[in-house]
Amino acid sequence: MKFRRSITRNEEGVAAIEMAFALPVLIVMIWMFVQLAQVYRAMAGIQQALGEGARFATLCQTPGPSGCVTPSAADVKQKIQDTVYGIGPGTFTVSDPTTGTAAVDGSNYYDLTVRYQQPTTLLLFPGPNIDVSRSKRVWIAGAAS
Repeated sequence: MKFRRSITRNEEGVAAIEMAFALPVLIVMIWMFVQLAQVYRAMAGIQQALGEGARFATLCQTPGPSGCVTPSAADVKQKIQDTVYGIGPGTFTVSDPTTGTAAVDGSNYYDLTVRYQQPTTLLLFPGPNIDVSRSKRVWIAGAAS
């Protein structure tokens, strides 16, 4: 009887056992926050690249009496690829800019799109694949070349 009371009253090591249960969950949560931060950084890189590509697409490279010659779709795509940034295991995919003409007033535009894909892990188990994309429509001054 005396032995049983001493076991139930002995609380040595309880903190270590509680930490053994809580620490793996805490580590997985911290790792998930790191991966989410990588995605947010990639989103900032996408927005920056789309802004640079949009600015470049609106430049009048050779002004003349007949209007402006705007950068080609390949040049705009290359500008976006050069300025996109992010960290982590993800990959960026820059789509070819598509040209179009507005039906209302005949204005020309480029549609720019960047996609980011990142596989995630929960350290021991595979996590969801993150797939995000952003698009921007850019109105250009002259005829698209």
